[in-house]
Amino acid sequence: MAGLFSFSRRNPGQVAAWATYDFGNSAFATTILAVIFNKYYAGVIAGGAAGIELFGARVPGATIFSFFVSASMILVALFGPILSALSDLGQLKRRMLLIHAAVGIAATGMLATLYAGDWLIGGLWFMFAQFGFAGGNIFYNAMLLDIADPVDYAKVSSVGWAWGYLGGGLLLALNLVMLQYPQLLGAAPGTFTVQHCFLTAAVWWGVFTLPLAFSYRAPVERRAVRIADAFRALSRSVKGLKKLPNFARFFFAYLLYNDGVETVIVMASIFGDQELKLATGELVLFFLMVQGVAFLGSLVFGWLANRFDNRRAILIGISIWSIVSLWGWQLGWLGNARLEYWYLGVLAGLVMGGTQAASRSLQAVLIPPRQSAEFFSFFAISGKFASAVGPAIFGLAVWITGSLRTGMLSLLIFFVLGAWLLWSVSEERGRAEALAFEPSSD
Repeated sequence: MAGLFSFSRRNPGQVAAWATYDFGNSAFATTILAVIFNKYYAGVIAGGAAGIELFGARVPGATIFSFFVSASMILVALFGPILSALSDLGQLKRRMLLIHAAVGIAATGMLATLYAGDWLIGGLWFMFAQFGFAGGNIFYNAMLLDIADPVDYAKVSSVGWAWGYLGGGLLLALNLVMLQYPQLLGAAPGTFTVQHCFLTAAVWWGVFTLPLAFSYRAPVERRAVRIADAFRALSRSVKGLKKLPNFARFFFAYLLYNDGVETVIVMASIFGDQELKLATGELVLFFLMVQGVAFLGSLVFGWLANRFDNRRAILIGISIWSIVSLWGWQLGWLGNARLEYWYLGVLAGLVMGGTQAASRSLQAVLIPPRQSAEFFSFFAISGKFASAVGPAIFGLAVWITGSLRTGMLSLLIFFVLGAWLLWSVSEERGRAEALAFEPSSD
């Protein structure tokens, strides 16, 4: 692992600026999406297990939140294709990322105005915040090809994930101090509420966006921008799947297993709150532990992917995610459900960043380099449509059965099918297909 932070381009400054954006926007991924806001929305704003009455039926708060997560993914998928394709055609990655970041930061700040009963306006503000976060990541991921050579994709991607988990973890630690130990900040007990935590997420995201905003320069020649070109680019990507069989199999595998991963992450705090009655402070400590393990796991997976290959690293990760899903369903089988929840956190942390970093690296390897942003766009937007399915399935399972455990079990199918498809992918053949790829004529 000695060469983990050395890159063939000798541009550690550019890599650091790129990774710093992950350091900043991970505040949304942790404080808002994974730990505090999701629990607050499902348990307080939307009424908890009792839920709210909607169209003559009682809908649990966890189900309402999961439906808004799905809706936000569909929103990104609907608006993302044009913007993402234009990012390559006009070399507008930086501008598009900053626009999405601004939307996400502003909407995240508005979450601080929400209280019990504000489930509709709260869900809408969350959708806009998630739109900015997920949409911005489309352009952030596409920048990987501009700052790294193919031989470094796995390492740089892993550094980005690791830096992101570190940033999200540091803000969570600050939020824990604000809520549990405000005297350390010179404030009286009860001074800070969860609304203040939401504000810190917005500020953190904004501040750590600045290095990338000022340092990123696209290395490719600028071209004219036309809306019609965006649609043609997406059409070429769809047609191109026939010429890229290994990328196609990985593409569909990723849609499945990543949907399961993201749903587990988003729903874990709600599970701990409503199933185990863990307090906010306990959940923050739990996720701080997960963040720390994920930081190390991301770096280890980067080494594994370089030592072996990305596909094998991902399959290891999917296997562990399957165990997490099954164990969550039967949590307490060893006699102590709360302690087992922490065991699951360690398992998930080991593979959380690593699975996604290896996936981003394999994606970069299998995508034709001359049509990189077209395929990143197609990949990302299709992923957002697919990412609407996992939370919806989870929410429906909870609504029908009244059990968050059943919701956790329902995610197993995503991991099993994803691993089955990924098993037949060849990284070597896929790279050759990408280099030889010639797009279909319009």
